[in-house]
Amino acid sequence: MAVTLVNPEGLVEVDVYRQVSVASGSRLVYVAGQVAWDADGVTVGEGDLAAQVEQCYLNVGTALAGVGGSFDDVAKLTVYVVDWTPDKMPLFLEGVARAAAKLGVTPVPPGTLIGVAALDVPAHLVEVEATAVLD
Repeated sequence: MAVTLVNPEGLVEVDVYRQVSVASGSRLVYVAGQVAWDADGVTVGEGDLAAQVEQCYLNVGTALAGVGGSFDDVAKLTVYVVDWTPDKMPLFLEGVARAAAKLGVTPVPPGTLIGVAALDVPAHLVEVEATAVLD
């Protein structure tokens, strides 16, 4: 595993993810923003933030598997959520937890959540992009 996740002393400890990742691999992998499409291009969980978050994370996992990686290789996530407000956090975390359970990932890597006005398709509520490091 080329990525080690840590919570340095002096930073708040968050149960769901780690604050820092240390990458020591030799191949960088950039996964394009993944939305809640299934393999046929059908939106999963229309109107359901948790379902869409789950599908996005699963799509990242599929993309990584396609190049010989896994979520364990992710150094950083960037998540874009339409019309983000803090009251949406429980649904967001539910989707992350469901995906993490299916992917066997605990905790998830460091990430940044950014609220946006819209994404590429009106039915999409979330988009997740990843940077991974493989040996």
